[in-house]
Amino acid sequence: MGILSWLKRRRQAPEADAAIDSAQVREGLERVVRLSPQLRLAAGYERRLLHGVRVSLRYLDELIGELPPACEASGKAWSTDAWIHAFFAAPDEVAQALSRSEDLRRFFHEHPGADEAFAVLGMAMEERRTLGAQQHGEMVRTDAVRATLSFSDYQVRMCGLTETELRREIELRMLEQLALEGISRMAGSAARRDALEQERALLKTRLQLLERQGVGLGEVVGGEATVDAAGRERLKAQIAENARHLAKLGMRSEALQQELEQIGEVLDNPAAHMDVTVRHVRLDAMNVIVDDSSPTPAHTIDLRVARIPALSGRLRAFALVRFARRDLLPVPSVLDQASRPLI
Repeated sequence: MGILSWLKRRRQAPEADAAIDSAQVREGLERVVRLSPQLRLAAGYERRLLHGVRVSLRYLDELIGELPPACEASGKAWSTDAWIHAFFAAPDEVAQALSRSEDLRRFFHEHPGADEAFAVLGMAMEERRTLGAQQHGEMVRTDAVRATLSFSDYQVRMCGLTETELRREIELRMLEQLALEGISRMAGSAARRDALEQERALLKTRLQLLERQGVGLGEVVGGEATVDAAGRERLKAQIAENARHLAKLGMRSEALQQELEQIGEVLDNPAAHMDVTVRHVRLDAMNVIVDDSSPTPAHTIDLRVARIPALSGRLRAFALVRFARRDLLPVPSVLDQASRPLI
């Protein structure tokens, strides 16, 4: 769902704010403040953040609600589930990939009574174009350009006992990510402030040197004094401009209030900083993208792709999965498989 569709839905359903209860908002506020505890010292921090937390939770609630149910991640499901078949090249790769997750192992260790874990499977997704055989009507072209999708860098970082619990935690983690975006903006302002202060100190030093030169040599060398005077005016103008930039950033005593405002602005506009898009693709058994008119047997799947500007705009495909404890491979087996040569 993009920012335009979210804004449209927001206008059409203003009463949806009531769906986010006060307990959820309070929990969300605590998660945000936990990232930067000094915010509690800022005047009116609760009043400033509560609205943004409520807006963000509503947006994230819609995003998470649109995710499809968790699918079974197993070698058995590889032959019947179109998503699992697309994500992994072979049945035995499913358990191998998920068993490498330390977070998943820790979850089963901390929950000895759990027979399965609900988790978020994140993956790098790459689209490649190659030449290959492709059927066009009754003819087969061997030089057709084909696009294939491949998935790698499987990561499982978040687990839950139930799907409901998992979805709730995803929502809160996304809220934290939005708060981090606001904090990163403040960090950028602090770095800019330091650069401006260093620049101002340098300009003042240069001005002092020029003024000393004018006083000491102006009456002796004549024309040089005119050049120095022009240089002084130029430097004074640069210092004034530098001071204006510093004023926009505010005094250091105002830094905490600015951080509060930066975070609040991001939380007030979550769709501008985080988005989950849906990509509809039709894939054959070899993960070749085919169109609807192709006679090749294929399945259409909806891929969820997350975009987070704070992470350099990286795109990661992800899906909710169920993974059984019985499929968790022992550590030596996982390491064995990982060390095998690829060819």
